[in-house]
Amino acid sequence: MTYNKNQKKINYEIEDYNIQNRELKEVLNQMSKSGGFESVNLRDGISILQKMIEEPNCTTFLSFVGAIISTGVRGIIKDMVKKNMFNCLITTCGSLDHDIARSFAKYYHGDFNTDDYYLKKKNIHRLGNVFIPVENYGPLIETKLQEYINEFYKENKQFACYELLDYIGSKLGETSFLYWAHKNKIPVIVPGIVDGAVGSQVWLFYQNHKDMFLNILKDQTKISDIIFEAKKTGALMLGGGISKHHTLWWNQFRDGLDYAVYITTANAWDGSLSGAEVKEAISWNKIRVDAKQVTIHGEITTLLPFLYSSLITTPSA
Repeated sequence: MTYNKNQKKINYEIEDYNIQNRELKEVLNQMSKSGGFESVNLRDGISILQKMIEEPNCTTFLSFVGAIISTGVRGIIKDMVKKNMFNCLITTCGSLDHDIARSFAKYYHGDFNTDDYYLKKKNIHRLGNVFIPVENYGPLIETKLQEYINEFYKENKQFACYELLDYIGSKLGETSFLYWAHKNKIPVIVPGIVDGAVGSQVWLFYQNHKDMFLNILKDQTKISDIIFEAKKTGALMLGGGISKHHTLWWNQFRDGLDYAVYITTANAWDGSLSGAEVKEAISWNKIRVDAKQVTIHGEITTLLPFLYSSLITTPSA
């Protein structure tokens, strides 16, 4: 038997798919034998996540970008949080915005090719092929956030972002990932809190309440405690940007993640963090040399339903 330098069997035979039934699990199992480029990575990612979930004393992170919460994938994120599959969430302000807005109002199917000038006249925001009526977003978030912040402020003049988000989660319904994070005492870390509607409303409230202090360094202390108390760590990273970077950044202080699965549509050739495969993080001490890791190139809302469906068939999930 011969191997390449990455210890992969180079004469491991490619096998054709032979789909005889509708069992998703069987299709996913056949992916590992298909030699089909990203399909093999998807199956490897499922295997890594299953091991991560089953690993005793493994502290798990879920990082994700905001745009996907505007889609039905919000339901999968909510379910993963509800099932306690992760110990810490790291995301963007956009995730909060969409989670709050969709707790009270509807988003709609749209089209990438719609005339945006026409949409502007009709007071409709477009996020890819998702249509969001203006009144279902900004004005709604402003009304809700000013109410929540005012209530929270009466007992909390100085607070961390994750503490405010825990309180906001307590005010939302069961379709919300923030609600289940609150219910299961899972901290939500948003390093870029001011880059969105929620952060802007906190700033706006501050204009008339100068004794209020949002202590973002307390958030860093929270994630620091999680990292340094962990015996092992693993992460599922959905998309790049600040949420991916923050996950990797903090794990470097314990010599890197033990498990890492990353889904991205970005390319590596421009040198961006979003395009960088997770193996690049080994050179930065953010992924361990012996870590079980894979990068899956594909679109999150397409791949995550298959990945999650496979995970929930395991006893650990």
